[in-house]
Parts: sequence; structure tokens; C-alpha cells
Amino acid sequence: MHFHPVSRFKKSTLAALIVSISCAVASPALLAQNLASDIGGTTDQARLVSAAAQRDFAEFVQFNVQRRGGTLPSEFPLEVNDVQDLKDAKIGYGFPVYSLPPQDVMTGRGDLRSMAKATGEWRFVITLNDTPIGLATLRQNNGRWGVTSYGGAVLAKDVDAAIAVHGNSTRSNLRFIRVYQAMSDFLEVVSPTDARARFAPLQAARQNLLLQQRSEKLGTQSANNGLLEQSDILEPLRISVKRNIDSFR
Repeated sequence: MHFHPVSRFKKSTLAALIVSISCAVASPALLAQNLASDIGGTTDQARLVSAAAQRDFAEFVQFNVQRRGGTLPSEFPLEVNDVQDLKDAKIGYGFPVYSLPPQDVMTGRGDLRSMAKATGEWRFVITLNDTPIGLATLRQNNGRWGVTSYGGAVLAKDVDAAIAVHGNSTRSNLRFIRVYQAMSDFLEVVSPTDARARFAPLQAARQNLLLQQRSEKLGTQSANNGLLEQSDILEPLRISVKRNIDSFR
């Protein structure tokens, strides 16, 4: 469940799924700069987005601590035991979100790596004692970056673990890809040995595309350290994208 920040604090109808990397040794702004240069953002843009994430989160914390006291709504978007825990929470790494055009997926034009396009959206992990408790989604509106929603603690932990396993020392071999029409998320991992892109299916993809069962049947995950080939996921993606598009017509 997601909430808009401060005075616009309300339920969101679209789940925001965000990739996160926790790190305790550098400032959030520096972390954002480093990751942005690694996976497709720009340093200047990373500074702006990181500053906006920290600004809006500070307002979010102030609003909730002052207005809610010790109460915690049942559908609170961050994984905390008490609203007062927010005082110790921090904005961590951020990175741009990529997606796949649905028509390209259905027609199979090119490979998934070349299909992926930047969405203009950034996501940042929120940590408490170095543990992910949720995620902040940011977009630019009229030239100003701002948080549009909070949430996704389970996914943040899932991606955090995948990055620890598959990322190189600079994380330059990783991209987060969200296939909106299939309600699925992947971590794209480029191999240092053969330069091929393989994919770590995240929670939504594992559930919605039944990729866990498929990979176990084919034995592909164990062969590639939990990663799937494009051929393992393209057909399930096509089916899911077509089904979901048809259901809205």
C-alpha cells in the first residue's frame, strides 16, 4: 500500500515497486551519484533527485510524527513498528526505472536488453538501522522532482538480496526493469564473462508469470546462479502482456 506525502497523504491505487541497495558508509547523495553513473542516470540528475527524496521524506516524517503520535495505521506504507521509528529512518540509494514497450514484447522486436527504455521515474530505498523498510518513488512535474508514493518493503528486501548476489563491484552490470502490463519486475544482470544479459525475476514476476515453477522444471536457474535467459521469460511475458491489455479493452 502506498501513500502520497504530507498534505496529500492518501492511499494510492497503483503499487510502486522499487529497487534498493543499502549502504552505511556514504551519504545518500553520494550513493545516488555513484549508482546513477553506473546504471544510466546522470550525476547532475542524481543530485537533484536525491535532494528531492530527502526533502520530501523529511516532510513525510514530520507530518506523521506530529499528527499520528504513537499510532500506526494498519496500512502504513513503511515497515515500522511505531511512527516514532521514522525519526531514525534514512533515504539511501536511488536509481532510474526502465520498462519494456508492450508492443515490442508482443512482437518480439529485438532482445529484452535493447527493448528497455528509461521511464523518467526514480526510486530510492528507505532504511532503518540499515534494513530496507520501504521505497520512495519520484517523478518530475513541471521541472520539479518530488515523491509520488511510498511503499514496497517486501520488494525492496527482495531486490536488495538479488543485488548483493549478482552485482559487480560498481553495480554497473545491473538495471531494474518494470513491465507494467505484465505487473512484473526483473533485475537485468549482464555477465562479465560473455556480456550476455540474464534476468533475476523479482517477487511480482515470480508470482504473476509462474517463473519459479518454470525455471525449476527446466533447470535453468541452478545453471545460471538463479538467473533466467531471455528465452525463459519472453513467452510468459508475451502471454501476460496480451492478456492484461485485452482485459482493459
